[in-house]
Formats: sequence, C-alpha cells, structure tokens
Amino acid sequence: MAKDKYYIIDFDSTFTQVEALDELGEISLAGEENKDEILQQIKDLTNGAMEGKSSFTEGLSKRLALLKANRRHLKPLIQLLQTKVSDSIKRNKEFFQAYADNILIVSSGFKEFITPIVTEYGIKEENIYANTFRFDEQGNIVGFDEENLLCLDRGKIKLLEELALEGDVYVLGDGYTDYEIKEAGLANKFYAFTENVVRDSVVAKADDVAPSLDEFLYQHKLPMAISYPKNRIRVLLLENVHPKAVELFKREGYQIETVSGALSEDELCERIRNVSVLGIRSKTQVTKRVLEHANKLMCIGAFCIGTNQIDLSACLDAGVAVFNAPYSNTRSVVELAIGEIIMLCRNAVDKSTKMHQGIWDKSATGSVEVRDKKLGIIGYGSIGAQLSVLAEALGMVVYYYDVVERLQLGNARKCETLKQLLQTADIVSLHVDGRTSNQGMFGAEEFAAMKDGAIFLNLSRGHIVDLPALVESLKSGKVRGAAVDVYPYEPATNDEEFVSELRGLPNVILTPHIGGSTQEAQENIGTFVPSRIMEYINTGNSYQSVNFPNIQLPELKNAHRLIHIHQNVPGVLANINSVLAGNQVNILGQYLKTNEQIGYVITDIDKLYDKKVIEDMKRVPATIKFRILY
Repeated sequence: MAKDKYYIIDFDSTFTQVEALDELGEISLAGEENKDEILQQIKDLTNGAMEGKSSFTEGLSKRLALLKANRRHLKPLIQLLQTKVSDSIKRNKEFFQAYADNILIVSSGFKEFITPIVTEYGIKEENIYANTFRFDEQGNIVGFDEENLLCLDRGKIKLLEELALEGDVYVLGDGYTDYEIKEAGLANKFYAFTENVVRDSVVAKADDVAPSLDEFLYQHKLPMAISYPKNRIRVLLLENVHPKAVELFKREGYQIETVSGALSEDELCERIRNVSVLGIRSKTQVTKRVLEHANKLMCIGAFCIGTNQIDLSACLDAGVAVFNAPYSNTRSVVELAIGEIIMLCRNAVDKSTKMHQGIWDKSATGSVEVRDKKLGIIGYGSIGAQLSVLAEALGMVVYYYDVVERLQLGNARKCETLKQLLQTADIVSLHVDGRTSNQGMFGAEEFAAMKDGAIFLNLSRGHIVDLPALVESLKSGKVRGAAVDVYPYEPATNDEEFVSELRGLPNVILTPHIGGSTQEAQENIGTFVPSRIMEYINTGNSYQSVNFPNIQLPELKNAHRLIHIHQNVPGVLANINSVLAGNQVNILGQYLKTNEQIGYVITDIDKLYDKKVIEDMKRVPATIKFRILY
C-alpha cells in the first residue's frame, strides 16, 4: 500500500510574500515618531530567528512588545495579507483544494490572521497550526498562548513529534525553523522557498531550492496551474539587450544571464547548453553548429530588425522559433537618415571638422537645401515608406524602387527599374533587407548609373554595398557625399578598433551601426521581442515569427494544449489524430499550419486523458519537438 504524503507549508514569506508581524507594525505604529527605528528592530528580530541566529521565543516576546498592536489592527492586516499571497500560491489554488487532507500550515505566526487567508484556498482549519494572541480588556495584544508548542524554540519539531504523521513528509518554507523539522528526522526533505526572500544560511541547509511552488509541485509530479516551473526557463541575453527585456523576463520568473558583447561561435556553442531562450542583436552569428549544441533551445529573439545573422533554416530543422522587432526602431532609423541627408547637403560635417581645426569657412559653395531635391529610396518596406513620408514633409520629391509590390504613400513615385531610380535621384538611400541574394547588390555599375554629384546613404546592411566602389566614387566626385551606418565587418565590442577604407574621406558621415540605437527604440524592442517570446512559450502563438508558420490561437480554457512541431512530410496529421483516437482523447480544437520545411499542429484536448498519449505523441514519425501546456 502506498504511503500517505504530507506537505507542510510555512506562512510568512512563503504562503504570503511578507512577514505578517512586520506588516502589523506598519499599521499599529502609524503616527509614532520613531516608527522606522522600531520597525527595523522588529525586522532584525524576525531575521535573526528565521536564520537561526537567535532564540525564537525571546524574539517573539520582544516583537509583540514593540508592536503596541490592538485587536482593531488585525482587520486591515488581513485585508493587506489577502493582496500579498505569493504569486505561485495564488495560481495553484486547485492544488490546495485537491490535496486539502494532506496539506498542513505550520507557522510560528498567529491563527488570528493566518486562518482567514489560507482557508480561502481550501486549506482545512483543523490543519492550521500556529500561535494565538493574548489580549487585555482593551483589546491590546499583550502576549501569546504560552501553552502552544509553536511559541517555543524548536516548537515545530515538538509539534511534528506530537502529530506523529504516518507517511512521507515534505517541508516548504523560508526559515531555519522549517529546516529544523528535517534536521530532527521528521521530514523526508526540506525545500527552501525563495520566491519572496532568500536566506543564504537556510538555502545552504536545504535539500533543494524551490524558487516557486510550481517547482515544488513539478518535482513531486503534482498538478500545476502552469505547464512548467518558469524558473526552469533559462534566458541568455547578449550584446547589451535593453534592461526592459531583462525586467520582463525576470518578472515572468525566468532565469536570466546577460553578456555585454557578442560571442564567437565557439563561445556560443559552450554557453548555449541548457538555454531555453537566446536573445541577440546584430553581431552574434547563430549558425547550424551553434544550434547543434542547443539541447533545450525553444526560441531566439533578435532585438533588431534583421535576422540574417541567424540560420533560419537550421532553426526550423531544430524546431526553434525566431522573433524579431520589425517596426520598433523604424522611426529612429528614419530620423537619422533625414538628419544625415540635411548635413550632407549642407557640407556640415566638413565645416564642423574645420572649425575644430580653427578654420573659419563660411562659404555657401556646394551647400543646398533639401527642398525640391529628388530622394530615391531603394527598398520601400517599413523604414523606406516612413522615410518617404518625412522627406515629403520637408518638401522633397520621393521616388522608390522595390522588387516587391508596395503601397505607395503620399506622392511617392514608383520606379520600374533600379537604373531608372538612380538616374533620377539627387539623393539615394538604401533600405533593403539582408538576404543572401542582396549581397553586393550595389557596386561600381550602380554608382556609375547615379547622377553626377549625388549623395548616397546606407543604413541597411553592410554586405550590400561594394565599399571599394563607393570609395572610388567619392574620390572621383561622382558621389559628393555619403553616410554609412553599417559595414561588412563590424567590431564585436567597443574596445575593438574600427577599420575601414572610408575613414578620412571628406563629406562622409560614419556612424557605428546606431540607426536604431535610441533610448526609445531600444526600449520598444526590449518590450516587443520578450512579449512575442513569452506568448509563444506560454500559449504556442507563433504570430510574427520570422521562420515559423504563423498561427494566432484562442485562449486556452479548461483544456490542455498539445504542441507538435514536425517535418513537413505527408501523413503526420493523420498519425497524430490516430494517436489521439487510440488513446480515446476528446479533441476540443485543432489548428495546423505549414511552410516548406515544417508543420505546426496545436491540439486542445479535454483535461481528462491517459498520460500515455504524451509519449505516443513524441514517437510520431517526423516529430521535431513536442510539448504540452496546461
């Protein structure tokens, strides 16, 4: 016969996010002149007892004396504590209801405020073990029931000895008094609960660490409200990804590791093991070899527009979804382009350089307004289109060329060929993507086709332009000015020297790939990319993925969601449905989308099913990855 299992859970800083007596002090001492000093004394006494550094009984007496609390203070305390229940406790209410007979709240706190909180979660009142207050005739709290075992040093040990539970006992708490139960041999394991507070001395003694209740439930194969403990999701963020992204991932409960610069292929192969989410910008190359070392990778976030630094095909083969930020830094790039166009037309860079050398050159020679000038935009995507709008507002005449049919904005004129645009434009601005076929697309022939004395900008991709051809055109005067923000090779860190044949040329603006590097753009990217990644992990939504079949899914309600990624070969859906039928699974909804390489099937099923179906789904031929969401 299987043994009973008992789960002993602490209250303060475990069931709730706070220490209740500390919060009671905030209420009862309101208006006291030395309130902050008293509260600090109370907190020090609490921490000393929780870390096993001082007598619990003595500390409890001192805390109650300092509190000067009254019965009337308990109602606002309870109302506060109801809002301070730990996040992982709140989302797993069903666990407490389902295992009410086996869950014990064992706390050195007080029943007067513990009982109203925990019983809302289905915990039985007879399973709540805690101290009780003593009140005087005016309702002042003057002490505690000294007959209660839990007011004593090692009181939890004495209580467990008296309960004599027959079965396996597991303790979840944040304090030394919780560890003492295991130390006395009265529990199988002690888990240090660190969702709210981390006490190093307690963690050092623990059998295991539970960053959330989800982790505890996961290890014990108990029902959870979510599909996985979020602390098991490891996120590696490279290249100074915006702090907003770090904040959002941490708020979600993920483990975060950050690296300031880019990593080489060898370094990334080493660091990517056990990583679930990789976040990069433009310098880190995610190759097939890197993906072969990524044993747990679910998705990649490109915190930029381009994704040519990522082997998207290899990601598909590995079942890794990729998300980018196609619009978040559009405005920033466009504003830089507009500013550079004006500066180049006015020869402002050269004049500024001369001023720094003490030369006063007030000549208007070669300095022109941008109004009425013809701007030629190559690549009329989100950046090119917005550039055309702002340029028109400055009085420019806009022409554009794109290999894809685009809706023209305002009075922009479409050119049928690239040559037509180059022969027309006074200023040429390049805004194409980084696909392999675009490599070297703009070279000597294209510069020769431009009008004499035209201006050239490249804020798109470095490998698109033949730099020696640009240098020659600048030196010959064919191109009278240029602005370049991207290069075929860019330094991996700020400490590496920038080497380029463009250095030192007159009327040339060189910027270090900062088109999207504004605070607003980086914060927008730092918000957008994590939101897409978390949506994919939490719900399976692949909307706006650059490589996965895009599916927008309905909200998961009262069901489990099976997510199956497979090679796009005939018969997989039939095999999936055969497995579901063979296990008598009730299908509530099913969604399928494919591209040339993979198929993406999402099936919502009734929550009651034989768990054998999970292993059977993993064995479906051509399966790449399978996971389940609750």
